[in-house]
Amino acid sequence: MGKLAESLDKAVEGAFTRPLPKSAGARMRYLVKQLKGTRPVADLLGVSQRTVERYVKDQLKRPRESLATQLEREVRKRWQPQVRARAKKQAATTGGIVLDTRARFGFTAAPGTTDDARLRHITQALPPQYAARLFDAQQEGAAEQRLRDIAAEGLQEIYFKDHGRRAQGLLVELTDIDYIEIDL
Repeated sequence: MGKLAESLDKAVEGAFTRPLPKSAGARMRYLVKQLKGTRPVADLLGVSQRTVERYVKDQLKRPRESLATQLEREVRKRWQPQVRARAKKQAATTGGIVLDTRARFGFTAAPGTTDDARLRHITQALPPQYAARLFDAQQEGAAEQRLRDIAAEGLQEIYFKDHGRRAQGLLVELTDIDYIEIDL
């Protein structure tokens, strides 16, 4: 998963109303409930069904580091789906998103201009249609480059072209992302 996809997930997680389960047993019980059985959880995590049962009964308490990381990631992916969907819908219909990034922006412009690619720090609110496109592309499993293209197009239209009032022929590329954060 790339930086932009992770940032989209973190932004939606900010809408959670309850914290994730903390213990390995509680996380395992949540996954068992979501996937309707210990066998699917065992297959998902790459452990035996008996190991899952032991965590569910709190006979095992401390998973190895790789299992703990994978367990947290799988629970986080499935946690509060209705809250997650409501936050995405609000951003995609009324709220939009705020994109804060430090990245290299390259431009396609006339030769000899000052539009050479350089690192820039930009914080910009993007309207709901770009939020909707980003969430839809992420839902479809789009590659990180596709998400970057959508974000670059949004920044191009809103930040650089100022809704079409300037820089008509400018095409923006988003590369070398130092960091990127998204808020709903």
